[in-house]
Amino acid sequence: MQTPSDQQDRHDYPSHWEADVVLRDGGTARIRPITTEDADRLVSFYEQVSDESKYYRFFAPYPRLSAKDVRRFTHHDQVDRVGLAATVGGEFIATVRYDRIDERGMAASAPADDAEVAFLVQDAHQGRGVASTLLEHIAAVARERGIRRFVAEVLPANTKMIKVFTDAGYQQKRSFEDGVVRLEFDLEPTDRSLAVQRAREQRAEGRSVQRLLTPRSVAVIGVGRTPGGVGRSVLRNLKEAGFTGRLYAVNSAFDKGAEGAELDGVPACRSVAAIEEPVDLAVIAVPAHRVPQVVTECGERGVQGLVVLSAGYGESGAEGRGRQRELVRQARSYGMRIIGPNAFGVINTSPQARLNASLAPEPPARGRIGLFTQSGAIGIALLSGLHRRGAGLSTFVGSGNRADVSGNDVLQYWYEDPDTDIALMYLETIGNPRKFTRLARRAATAKPLVVVQGARHSGITPTGHAVQATRLPHATVSALLRQAGVIRVDTVTEMVDAGLLLAGQPLPSGPRVGILGNSESLGLLTYDACVADGLRPLPPRDLTTGATPADFRAALAEALSDEGCDAVIVNAIPWVREDGVSADPETLATELRAAAAGCPAKPVAVVHVELGGLADALSAATSTRPDARPKAPTGATDPQPRVPAAASAGPGPAPTAAAEPAEPPAEQYRIPAYPAAERAVRALAEAVKYAQWRRDAAEPGKVHEYDDIDESGTAERIAELLAKDDDPRGATLAAADAHELLGRYGIRVRQALPAPGPDAAAEAARTLGYPVALKTTAPHLRHRADLGGVRLDLADEEQLRRAYQELIDTFGKPAELRPVVQGMAPRGVDTVVRAVIDPAAGAVLSFGLAGAASELLGDTAHRLIPVTDREAGSLIRSIRTAPLLFGWRGSAPVDTPALEELLQRVSRLVDDHPEVVGVSLEPVVVARRGLSVLGASVRLAPPPARDDLGPRTLPGY
Repeated sequence: MQTPSDQQDRHDYPSHWEADVVLRDGGTARIRPITTEDADRLVSFYEQVSDESKYYRFFAPYPRLSAKDVRRFTHHDQVDRVGLAATVGGEFIATVRYDRIDERGMAASAPADDAEVAFLVQDAHQGRGVASTLLEHIAAVARERGIRRFVAEVLPANTKMIKVFTDAGYQQKRSFEDGVVRLEFDLEPTDRSLAVQRAREQRAEGRSVQRLLTPRSVAVIGVGRTPGGVGRSVLRNLKEAGFTGRLYAVNSAFDKGAEGAELDGVPACRSVAAIEEPVDLAVIAVPAHRVPQVVTECGERGVQGLVVLSAGYGESGAEGRGRQRELVRQARSYGMRIIGPNAFGVINTSPQARLNASLAPEPPARGRIGLFTQSGAIGIALLSGLHRRGAGLSTFVGSGNRADVSGNDVLQYWYEDPDTDIALMYLETIGNPRKFTRLARRAATAKPLVVVQGARHSGITPTGHAVQATRLPHATVSALLRQAGVIRVDTVTEMVDAGLLLAGQPLPSGPRVGILGNSESLGLLTYDACVADGLRPLPPRDLTTGATPADFRAALAEALSDEGCDAVIVNAIPWVREDGVSADPETLATELRAAAAGCPAKPVAVVHVELGGLADALSAATSTRPDARPKAPTGATDPQPRVPAAASAGPGPAPTAAAEPAEPPAEQYRIPAYPAAERAVRALAEAVKYAQWRRDAAEPGKVHEYDDIDESGTAERIAELLAKDDDPRGATLAAADAHELLGRYGIRVRQALPAPGPDAAAEAARTLGYPVALKTTAPHLRHRADLGGVRLDLADEEQLRRAYQELIDTFGKPAELRPVVQGMAPRGVDTVVRAVIDPAAGAVLSFGLAGAASELLGDTAHRLIPVTDREAGSLIRSIRTAPLLFGWRGSAPVDTPALEELLQRVSRLVDDHPEVVGVSLEPVVVARRGLSVLGASVRLAPPPARDDLGPRTLPGY
């Protein structure tokens, strides 16, 4: 796109305002600034708008735009006058503009901070959420240009546009004068406006995935005329799965003029354009160099979405990455979303779809598990493993290079999907960790989310994936995922193990585990595994090798009825009856299911050794459903979390109250079986932790407001400090500036005075008062008391001068050591508090003990900012060395409430001011009463043009 060259434009073309967006119906559009080159597009767009819509826009009949109008609406200075357009296929479908005005409603420039805003949406695209999306983007632009308030005048009959403004969630004033409704609203985001934005984002992105998984018609493009090949295989898989919609085979090599021809009983066409009926989904299996032509044909034909199986894209190097970017740009320009390229395909087992548009030759059984993978090989392994263990799927997405549709989009769909009770995800990269954790937190309050991350330690990004690099170590990212309720496991085997338990069993109400079986040794192994995984096992009950299936049933029923037991693990080894005949595993499975049916509120898992028949019998479909099995909870406050469940999470949309299927899949009544005790215990331990997270999430805590915080003054001071430094990367503040900035948020740093010589040190000590500490601030000695760079409890001038001489004799000249004198703080535990803005994960707050614990052993805990009071408390308790804060070995407990308050104040500072990109408080000495911040640094940088509070956008390409 060319940069406007009009001399009236005061700013360069703002390319960062360009964005791809998902609309309410799941289609996409591109939002961009209107330029001087758009005159013809504007005229064409206006001609397609109805007379009624024109009347609502101009308050009078306005059949056509004059040359003066066209110039006015295409020439903008990008500051006081801004226009944005939503486009599909390169043509305008809607426009929005603002004009800065003064208090009299006349054209103005800064510092005036009001603007008049007006929309026009093509009638054919009304009802798709175009106007509400444009409002988000024009509001973000206005805030960037210093505008704080929008004014809109709307005719009373234009109820759709009035609703766009009133539903946006901003604080508004409404008046009626001279037959016109006047709306005024502040552009500062509110909790309600963010909730509205997130709810719209969820519905739109979820709908975009739904369109891909529930098509009424599918065209497979690249179907060979002879058996074999990718296209022919997908066509066969679709047919054999019993796809409920219309199928078409497309290949440009088919004979010309062969109208009505068929291939394997499917209508065959030379191109998508030749198909008379609408096509919802196109599966593309042609060589990469032919894909652009196919995408163009699909876009012009009105295809809603693409599954691109073709390889030769990002995974093949720089040239392929260029092709991949162009593929996404091209598809989105037509309003289509893409799964792939290099995708494995999609599956939907719903009876209304029966879609197997994938390379999996055998579709999985219908079930309640949703599966997403970025790797075709892992997808094959997971589909096979789940099938072997009798688990069924609701949907499967093998995204390949995930150039467009990602795990975030699929998570949005699963959140409201009534057919999915648990989500399993294999992720090699997380393109937007900040958004993923936000979506995962909401989804996890409704249904479990189990995630495996590949390439955790190699530092190698899969070649097909374009992601923003994170500076955080994997352990930190993993901790943040767990904070968001994600069940993070290390292997695909663990993912399947956890998924089987969560899909078929209720969540445990606590960590107490009953153990029973016919092997004492296996019971002891199970007991040890429970202890190692943080569970509280009860003494194992040995039924002896002579136990019958009836004995197992009685013992299991007794264990489940015990109020001191939250879950039961049953161990079974082969046994022989007295008559020498081996007992039937199916009989044991029947008895175990009958016992579990008597107490359906507690989970049961079975460990079998050389009893494959038992695993098969337990995973087999059962025709009876335990009548006593309680229904899933309807709110996050349910004291007995259950799976499946549907819960509301904060201000976002609640899962739709869809009716349960008349005949739910049978795996809901199966008991999961494992070949090793450690695997069963690990799966149960994950369920216990997840259930506890669900209970904690019901009371998430709050972000405290402190009366002594000077938010506006801090903002002004930050602007002054940034103005002094023109480095776009930012700079670390001088100590005095850092301390002053922190003080505005109630964070007091103990004064330290420079001591360039012994006399200066003595003067500083007299100013501060004895006893004092003498310390070096040289980078190689800072915070290293173990090296002798810190001398404490200096009671008088003689001790101070002696210590000063020892420092310079040992380490060098004062100019190199940069000594300072500081008043002694009360004795306590030395800790470290840090906050950092990661380009991918966002703002992260970290805490640990100072010294070897955090630096050598990595004993540091992390939370996403903003931190609530509950999260601050859990943060300091989650490090392994936390007992040192609470009176370990008879020592006095320190003032952890003061520490929690400090953490929340740092969180507020970083959350309120995105310019604060780094804070380090080291050491923070926490005493029995109060704490002392002895050292602090703050780093500032210009804020990003758009952040997570900005308008909805799809990732760039």
